[in-house]
Amino acid sequence: MRSPEPAVRIIYKICPAPAWREAERAGAYRGSPDDVRDGFIHFSTASQLSGTLAKHFAGQADLFLVAVDTDALGEALKWEPSRGGDLFPHLYGELDPAAAETVTTLVLGTDGHHRLPENLL
Repeated sequence: MRSPEPAVRIIYKICPAPAWREAERAGAYRGSPDDVRDGFIHFSTASQLSGTLAKHFAGQADLFLVAVDTDALGEALKWEPSRGGDLFPHLYGELDPAAAETVTTLVLGTDGHHRLPENLL
C-alpha cells in the first residue's frame, strides 16, 4: 500500500559538499552511509529541515542543500512515517544530480547552527 503524499513539490537533501561534487562527476548520488544502510535516500520537506539539521548535521560545515522537484523522482519516491510520526520523503534509488533545482551552500553560524536560505522553494 502506498503512503499518502503530502502536497509538497520541492524536497531537500542535505549533503556534504564533496559527496555532491562526486555525484555530479559520476552522474548519480547513491546516498550517504546512513542512506545506504537504510536502503533509501533520506529527504526532508522545508518544514522538516531545521529538525533534520539539528539531529543529524549539528556543527558540520561544508554542506549543500539540494532542492529537488518531487515530480522528477517518479514512483521511486515514497512518503513514510519517521521522526515524530511525520511523513518524510524517501527515494528508493539513485538521485540524478540533473534533477536538482538548486544547490545551495548551507552557512554554519558562529553559534554552531545552520542558516537556512530565506527563499526555500
